[in-house]
Amino acid sequence: MKLTENEKRDVIKYLESGKSLPEKYRFLLFDTDREVELLWNGKTDETENIVLPFQTIEHIDEPRSEEKITAQTSLFDTSGRQMKGWSNKLIWGDNKLILSSLKNGPLRKQIEAEGGLKLIYIDPPFDVGADFSMNIEIGEDTFTKKPSVIEEIAYRDTWGKGADSFIAMIYERLKLMHGLLADDGSVYVHCDWRLNSYMRLILDEIFGKENFLNQIIWHYQAGTAPIKGFAKKHDYIISFAKNKKSVKFNQVRLLVKNESIYPLVDEDGRKYRMSGNNNATRYYADEGRKADDVWTWLDRKENNIGQVFNALPEHIAYPTQKPESLLRRIISASSNEGDLVADFFCGSGTTLAVAEKLNRKWIGSDLGRFSVHTTRKRMIGVQRELKKVGKNFRAFEILNIGKYEREKFLTVNENLRDEEKRIQRVNKEKEFIKLILSAYKAEPIDSFNSFVGKKRDRLIAVGSIDTPITNDFLEKIITECRENKITKADVLGFDYEMGLDFEQAKKLGIDVQFKVIPREVFDKKAVEKGQVKFYDIAYIEVKPIIRGRGNAKEVAIEITDFSVFYNQDNTGEVEEKLKSGGNKIVIENGQVIKISKDKNTDIIERETLTKKWTDWIDYWSVDFDFESKKEIIRVPKEKTVQQKLDGSSDAVQMEIGDFEEKWTGNYIFENEWQSFRTKKDRSLELISVFKEVSKGKMKIAIKVIDIFGNDTTKVIEINI
Repeated sequence: MKLTENEKRDVIKYLESGKSLPEKYRFLLFDTDREVELLWNGKTDETENIVLPFQTIEHIDEPRSEEKITAQTSLFDTSGRQMKGWSNKLIWGDNKLILSSLKNGPLRKQIEAEGGLKLIYIDPPFDVGADFSMNIEIGEDTFTKKPSVIEEIAYRDTWGKGADSFIAMIYERLKLMHGLLADDGSVYVHCDWRLNSYMRLILDEIFGKENFLNQIIWHYQAGTAPIKGFAKKHDYIISFAKNKKSVKFNQVRLLVKNESIYPLVDEDGRKYRMSGNNNATRYYADEGRKADDVWTWLDRKENNIGQVFNALPEHIAYPTQKPESLLRRIISASSNEGDLVADFFCGSGTTLAVAEKLNRKWIGSDLGRFSVHTTRKRMIGVQRELKKVGKNFRAFEILNIGKYEREKFLTVNENLRDEEKRIQRVNKEKEFIKLILSAYKAEPIDSFNSFVGKKRDRLIAVGSIDTPITNDFLEKIITECRENKITKADVLGFDYEMGLDFEQAKKLGIDVQFKVIPREVFDKKAVEKGQVKFYDIAYIEVKPIIRGRGNAKEVAIEITDFSVFYNQDNTGEVEEKLKSGGNKIVIENGQVIKISKDKNTDIIERETLTKKWTDWIDYWSVDFDFESKKEIIRVPKEKTVQQKLDGSSDAVQMEIGDFEEKWTGNYIFENEWQSFRTKKDRSLELISVFKEVSKGKMKIAIKVIDIFGNDTTKVIEINI
């Protein structure tokens, strides 16, 4: 830093008076050689560096058995499972925390063992409003699923302050992606006219202008037609290399539209033309032409990259769905078979579906639960398709960081003495209870052991922040209810232990309602605005079907009932705002109801669309041997955590290998059979296939996912 004495005095004078420094001092005080730089309010070079363990929710390695699941009797699993090698990852959660945990955590070592992450494609949300709503089919009708509060919060955080907040959001995530990419990797960022100018400057800054590859124009059929100006009918896809000198790139060649420009024929009958210097180079018609940076739907059918319209087989009614042909060109150009590709705003899973079909490994993530569920069904469909034609497919697992993300709330200062840490932990647990009661609109009480709050005539018990509600916890609640003649209670928990006996209290005449604490409870603004909604857990009823004699026994599962208790709308307000002749579909007390107003009489009519309990089920699956696979996470070894000593900051740093394996006490749901609805086929099987079983006790887990993407699991034990 070289300042004259006058400049030093001026700086001190500005600081003492509380005024901003003139722009010239930014370049004098800070070493920068950037000719052009994007600035916004609150810009910082700091990025998230937290490492959270990934919780494995489900493992899907068999697209399903159509007839019968046979017992494995040999060393090699003949049912199609892939017990070895990389399992693809579908991750639910905030991609900032996911990227940080991938970049700095133990999974980074696995990624590097697979050759590194070669390609990232992202299609982040454009500034088009809170477009997390989804159209969901019920019988002959369609209703709109409103965005969840967590999705509304994400939209608020992304666009609440306009471009400033979007740029801050995407800048930090792209920096994390840059650090995660392999040296020969590349990134493709999809955007439209609203964002492309910002995005190019952000990518220039993070990746370096010298690593720019292309600004691709994707021209499509439909588009806006403004009163003034030309119709907007294209998006931009901006691509950068991690290192342009070593980046992986395969030239894409397109079939020639007009072969008449190839007038010559060689001895093998191939059409060609002469071109280049002195017409010395042959260009063959069957080799096609090199693809350029304008991709269009006007090309020949084989080269066409058009939008995904309703009539197309790949259309799955997801609002931001992109065509597979678009991703096929990107993935083919910037990766090879066996390479690892990723999409951290995966939406309906197009990137992952194409990657699977092109024999690439993949990682995908999204904040929306419905997105993850849509992608799960799509990927199982791809597995089935590949299996049917005899092609290889990979297992994939569904992960999240939900439980470990919550644990951050209770983090204590590790530099304190043990007693001080204990006190700090106790105070944080009290803060947690206070937060939950505030969000639930309940008042605190301290005269009971299990109950911490009261709402009207119901007492409130709150489960732990980092462990599920267990049978032991429930038994303590029931005991206290009986001792104190309490007849009404609410239990609030983030998770519930599989196999929990929800009917136990009811049998004793105690009205216990079980509620799920939503993850958005930690958002202060959502709590203050009363946006946080606790919803009742769903109930599953199933019946095992056992057949066979002696040692030749088989078991199948029949699902016999499913109950939900959702509310999405205030029906009174809907009726008041409804115009004559109009109708709207709402959700009230676990029923989807169509409210109509007669155009002549204004009489309100209500029609229940969920005619039977099966209408709520979108997907269900069975793990016939639950507790066969323990959930193992990798956590930092305490002795390897050290403070930075170079004076730059106090950030904790760890080597990638400084982790150890730990059993969480939970088990992974292994999806062995599933039935689900698709856009084309709305039917649902209610009885699974049979599986060969041995004598003795066995636990079977059944997972149901409702039309909103929320899952409920039940574990039953049978004795063969």
